[in-house]
Order: sequence, then structure tokens, then C-alpha cells
Amino acid sequence: MRIKGAKIATVIVAVSFVLAAVQTATAADAPKLAAEVYDSGFKWAHDTYNGMGAASDGKIYYVLCSEKHDVAGQMYRFDPATKQIKHVGDLTDACGESAMKAIAQGKIHNNFVEANGKLYFSTHTGYYVILNDMEVIGPPPPGWKAYRGGHFLAYDTATGKFEDFGIPRPGEGIIAMNMDATRGRLYGLSWPHGRFVTYDLATRQSKDLGAMARDGEAGRGAQYRTICRSIAVDPTDGAVYFTTGDGVILRYDYDRQTVAPVEGENLKKDYFGLYAPTCPGHMGYNWRQTTWRANEKVFYGVHGNSGYLFRFDPRGPHVTVLERLTSLPSKRSGLYDQFSYGYLGFTLGPDGRTLYYLTGAPIYVNGKRLAGKDSTGKGEAKGLEDLHLVTYDIPTSKYTDHGAIFMPDGQRPLYVNSIAIGKDGSVYTLGRVTSNGHTRADLIRIPGESIKLSR
Repeated sequence: MRIKGAKIATVIVAVSFVLAAVQTATAADAPKLAAEVYDSGFKWAHDTYNGMGAASDGKIYYVLCSEKHDVAGQMYRFDPATKQIKHVGDLTDACGESAMKAIAQGKIHNNFVEANGKLYFSTHTGYYVILNDMEVIGPPPPGWKAYRGGHFLAYDTATGKFEDFGIPRPGEGIIAMNMDATRGRLYGLSWPHGRFVTYDLATRQSKDLGAMARDGEAGRGAQYRTICRSIAVDPTDGAVYFTTGDGVILRYDYDRQTVAPVEGENLKKDYFGLYAPTCPGHMGYNWRQTTWRANEKVFYGVHGNSGYLFRFDPRGPHVTVLERLTSLPSKRSGLYDQFSYGYLGFTLGPDGRTLYYLTGAPIYVNGKRLAGKDSTGKGEAKGLEDLHLVTYDIPTSKYTDHGAIFMPDGQRPLYVNSIAIGKDGSVYTLGRVTSNGHTRADLIRIPGESIKLSR
């Protein structure tokens, strides 16, 4: 997922300075949003990327990840009606690996896809070490076995049971996943080599269609490419799309089960900036996150570093750049997103017209920007993040920055790369929370009644 930069300066900000920034940093013309914080009871919870879903039963499902070799990621269910949290599963248990003493299934790196009352997803490792300036899956400690590989799974919301569909790429996690719910086929990109894998529910067969991004994030020099984090599925014809760091849009043909570049269009746009795809620390020309809008039969997405919103019509094919969807402070500063890869917290709301985006902003104190990193060699925040909620009304092209988000004690949510929208319009995410000197990742809710949508 990340490669350590050899010449990156580390910036340490004193706690007292952070607290002072909380009081003064929000622009006068931007409102504040008050967020609720919940304690899921998992002390080892670490940063989560995607890992959420608003299901048809009205509940919010999410996974809190772990970076320990012997502690798996944990899955939970939040009931908005009662505000109660229920623990529903351990990822290593769900994969049938609890007795194996293998490196834990520490993460999921995708959002849940619902079909026929089941939530489909995949697992990933959370246990890394830095080796030769690269982040790699950690070697097993004495007495432990190596990471076996990410699984495709399903969770039945009615029975509470998991179903395991196996490991499509042994030894590698699954960094991106989506599903064609109509045709019953699962898709994934493996990490660190970026191989495209499929699993067909009807035939119970998986396929490995090969490397899609040279040597992916295991590559060196010219063979390095950041792997796309969002697989886009067109439910009308079963085609699947994802990108490369060079801006190539790749298309999987459902009938032929082959992958080829989309001809006549790409994601290498001047507006998105200039990138060397062989250098770590950014997503290059990959899209960061995408969502399907059924009534238009198009995808909406955001580019990772610039935060530009675009529409991708696969029937053109045509990419239309629409609006820079970053926060107002980011727009005014002209800076790239605060998170070096850009933000994953982007989705279409249940009304079918409102796009929601959770994005960071630089923090200013007395008119001066709080110190941070201008660049970084891995996927991380460049400094403290002033998290904002932005919405975009598709029919009217109306952009709205709803302001900075604060927790009850004045903390700002950090390392936020997840989003789910409840039926009442509440926004859910997962981010870092510090309590009694201990930092964990946990569930955060922005009540729907505090979010005023513009039409």
C-alpha cells in the first residue's frame, strides 16, 4: 500500500498547539458540524480504508482494522434507531483461519456490496514492515505462518453467518474489490502486485487475469505503479473498469473475460496535475473513488490528489471534469488534498442526486498555515487535517462546503477514508479518536438534521 520515502522530514506538533488550532482554524464563513463518537470496544482498532456500508435493513455495517499479526479486524453493526453497536464477527474466524496461527486477516479495504440480503467483501492484511524502504507484508514471528492471502466473503444480515469463497491470489491481500450483483461475479485487485482476480458465484471458480499495473507496489524503478483503489462495475453490461497510474482506463469484458485499455479516452488530465507514475506518495492519474449513478448510466469519481470531480460515461467513452470537490480552504490555498493519496470517503447518497465527500483541509492559525509536509513518500496525511463535509447536487451542479467537523471534546477526526450515508441522511465514517491518552479508530456520525442540502 505504501512505500517509505527516504528523504521525508517528520513534523511533530505539540499537543498544546493543536488545541489552540482547534479554537481558531475554521474559516469565519464556514459552519461547524458537530459529530457523535461511538466506542465499539476494540482497543486495537487502526486506520480503516473504506470498510463500511449502509444496508437495506437500515443498519450501518463496518470493520475496524488491526495492524497486529495476531489480532484480526473486527466487524460491527450500528443500529441508528437505538444507537446500539453489536459485534458481528472476527475476520480471521470468518476465513476459517483461527487455528492456523497464520498472520491475521487485519483489514478489509473495500466497501460492502449488498445482494440478496448478503454483504459481499474481501479481506486484506494489516501487518506490515518496512524492508528496503518499501512497505511489505510482515514476515511471520516465530511460531507463526505467513499471511495466506485475502479472501472473498459474504455476511448474511438475517442469519449472522459468514460464507467463505476462498483465496483468489495466495499470499496477497485484496486492496480493491467490487461485485456485479446482477451476474453474481466478484472482482478484486491484489496487493502488492496488482493482479486482477475474479470469482463467479454460480460456478464457484476464481480466475487470475494477471498483473494490471506492471509490478504494482512491489515494483522498483520503472516497474513501480500505485494500484487503483476503486473498481467500477457497470450493471447494464457487466463491464468492469479501473485505472493505472499512467491514466489508462482498463475495461474487463464480462463475456470474453478479458481486460483491455479503453480506446479514445483516459484519465491523464492537465487539471489533475503532473505526476511521475514511477514515484511513490501519490495515486498518479488513478481515480481514487467512484460511484455508479443508475438513472444516467454513468460513473462519478474523484481524482486522488487534486480532488477533482469527474463524470465517466463508458458508452462515449468520455470523461468530463466537473468541479474541484475539495474543501473551501483547500481551494483557496491551491494545495493538493491533505491526505497524500486523496480521500476515499466519496459516495452517492440514497436520494440518487447528492454526492457526499469527506475531505481534509490545511489548518490556518492567525492567517498562517499550520506546518505540515508538502509531499510524502507514502499514503498518509501531510499534517493535521481539518476534515470537511462537501456535497454536490448533480442536477443543479451545486457545490456546498458544510464546514469543518469536530467531535464533542473539540478533536478533529483524523485519517478519515470511509463513508456511508444512512436512510435519514446521517453521514457515518471511521477515523482516529483519542481518549485517555490512547488513540484508536472508531465510528463517527454526523446527524442528518445538521446537514442542509442545497437544491
